[in-house]
Amino acid sequence: MTIVDICHSLRATRDPAMCRCFQMFPCLADPARRSSLFLKLALVATHLTYAGILFLFDEDLIENTKKEPWYTTMYLLLIVVTLIQYFVTSISSPGYVLDAMRTVNETNIVYRKTSTTSNQPASSKNGSLIVTVDRSQTGRNFSGSNSVSWLKLVTDLYPPGTPIRTWTCSHCNVEQPPRAKHCHDCDKCVLQFDHHCVWLGNCIGLGNHCRFWWYLCEETALCIWTGILYISYLKAYITRLWWKDAIVILLLIILSISLIFLLLLLLFHSYLILTNQTTYELVRRRRIPYLRGIPERVYPFSKGACRNVYNFCCVRSSVHSLERLPTRQEIEEKSRPYTCLDVITCRCC
Repeated sequence: MTIVDICHSLRATRDPAMCRCFQMFPCLADPARRSSLFLKLALVATHLTYAGILFLFDEDLIENTKKEPWYTTMYLLLIVVTLIQYFVTSISSPGYVLDAMRTVNETNIVYRKTSTTSNQPASSKNGSLIVTVDRSQTGRNFSGSNSVSWLKLVTDLYPPGTPIRTWTCSHCNVEQPPRAKHCHDCDKCVLQFDHHCVWLGNCIGLGNHCRFWWYLCEETALCIWTGILYISYLKAYITRLWWKDAIVILLLIILSISLIFLLLLLLFHSYLILTNQTTYELVRRRRIPYLRGIPERVYPFSKGACRNVYNFCCVRSSVHSLERLPTRQEIEEKSRPYTCLDVITCRCC
């Protein structure tokens, strides 16, 4: 149902004010976007509530702010940075398959136009395709060719003999590269799909997984700092006004539960980064065709802990890497147990 249909139905019920509201704010007409907007407003209100209670109740904090303003400034700055990181992550693209396919097609057109005047070098890194999107220039590194169709490109990422139906999305009708999945909430195929975050109202994938991890770090640090301030208040004013103590204790309990959840989530995603996995691949490993025959403790896409962290933090901010499926020999190599020589030579890194 479109906004126009909603307006017609509202006119039928003689509610023109609501119709004008939906026309001014289209996001309120969509239930999913409206729910996401209310969650964002609730999150901002929660942060402001916790900070406001501190400044309203804790007199020592106000006095310390006058003597040492840098401490309170750093705390307020962390709140602002955390909220900015939250909104940036919520609106950032997780990396859609259609966008990558469009980039490849546009790059092929540019290459055909400039092939007579310039030669673009082709390079390959571990058999992977690297699509680079830049404002001033659109370039890419293809394995073995400077111009290749999206179907041919995706086919080269799968083992020979794999039927095309196994990687064609039945909803978008596009060829999915390995590790991509269709998100039913966003109704798009996402590169390296991790999960759909309800609190962000956005998918977490190749394009914004790093931002999501940094948001978890900032939110966890903010919860720890806020918990320390609340505990300090209770130590100083625990016997003065019971209703203030009750409010602070209730907020501290909620904060403790949230902190436990954030710490577990942060540790979980840190483990995924070190092993180059996604939440979807870890949870649905037995249902994913390209992971069924691989042993449980073997991470097929891992390039070592140090390289995984480097690619996650430094590379994916500017490039989108479509990883090919490892060969049988590479899987056997990764399945080989570590020896003392492997530790010395940093095989795990």
